[in-house]
Amino acid sequence: MNPPSTESTARPAAIHDFASKLQRPGLREPLLAYVAWRRAVRAARAEAAERADASAALPEPPDFAPLSINLDLSTACNYACGHCIDWDALNLPDKHDLDELYAALRAMTERGLRSVILIGGGEPTLHPAFGPVVRFLKELQLQVAVVTNGSRNGVIAEVADAFTAGDWVRLSLDAGSDEVFQAMHRPKGRGIDLDEICASAAQIPAANPAVQLGYSFVITWKGASRAEEHIIENVHEMESAARRAKAAGFDYISFKPFLSRAREGAEVLAPESAEAGQASIIERVQAGLDAARQHEDESFRVIESTNLRVFLAGTWREFTAQPQVCHMQALRQVVSPLGVFNCPAHRGVDKARLGAAGLWADPQAGKQATAALLDEFDAAHECREVTCLYNPANHLIESLIAGETDPELALPERTEPGDTFL
Repeated sequence: MNPPSTESTARPAAIHDFASKLQRPGLREPLLAYVAWRRAVRAARAEAAERADASAALPEPPDFAPLSINLDLSTACNYACGHCIDWDALNLPDKHDLDELYAALRAMTERGLRSVILIGGGEPTLHPAFGPVVRFLKELQLQVAVVTNGSRNGVIAEVADAFTAGDWVRLSLDAGSDEVFQAMHRPKGRGIDLDEICASAAQIPAANPAVQLGYSFVITWKGASRAEEHIIENVHEMESAARRAKAAGFDYISFKPFLSRAREGAEVLAPESAEAGQASIIERVQAGLDAARQHEDESFRVIESTNLRVFLAGTWREFTAQPQVCHMQALRQVVSPLGVFNCPAHRGVDKARLGAAGLWADPQAGKQATAALLDEFDAAHECREVTCLYNPANHLIESLIAGETDPELALPERTEPGDTFL
């Protein structure tokens, strides 16, 4: 299958430009080692096929670990969001063994890990060791980001001094008014409202101005659903959310379209679910985005996710044309109390599970599980409905392995440090 044409969509925002990130120091070298190994694996298989030798040994993988991970500290959540993509994985009894988790993080760092996004699953700040985990990650000199529902901003502010330039905190708010916020998120407990969340968020950059503060907005529409749950529409609040975010001192607002779960478990984009019709919802979303952009200036940005860009361009199906091997699953994984998974789009899905939560505490086990899943997980089939954020990077890596692209031209070395989140 061919990668998306460059004419079909604009260049992604820097935070989603994974091909460019892979040129950075600390990421480029492990990527090239991975490419060399996969080339050697293919050559060995081709040679074995010529000899009809089914038992031929394959080259050992390099001593690697994921370069970036999503770390789900907990499945616990104090919201009941109707549009939550991880609904079935919430509030389960599974927990991390912290000693094992620390051992896994240390082992991964020694083998290439550069960044960690504390996310969900559940709400990361509900974990009693949230602060110590953040400080441990920073002691390992990792880039750290937090995705939170905003209900416990004070907990983040308490450890904000540990963050360094390039780290960020993003609040999943999805509304411009408290009325829509309450209807969408259904927070458990008193005193959780959008005004209070935005006010308390200011504690974080006040404690450390180096931290980038983001306001996340998942765009939903009438007709979208999750199982039996009918999703609350918020398209009409895109502009008011941008205005609120700017007034509250956020550095940016990021927009992305609602995703649902396919029957096989993957996260998929389904604009055809819109009650008013696909063309109508695209028109309304574009109008909302244009209105939100009126609030941009030197201190405040409006960011479109890759999914949103191709959604508006009508080219999202091009991003479902996946190579058979998802190479990014070796470079970016999800570590959850439920286990280690190959992708955020398959969090909690058994066929995408590499092993138990502490898998990488034994680096050899982590390497072997990753090598096995690279061969077993057919992304062309399993992700055939997924509008994949990593699609261009995957096709680039595939072309490097196949020898169709010169690494020196496709991956020019960049010397400046920067964002290593994948």
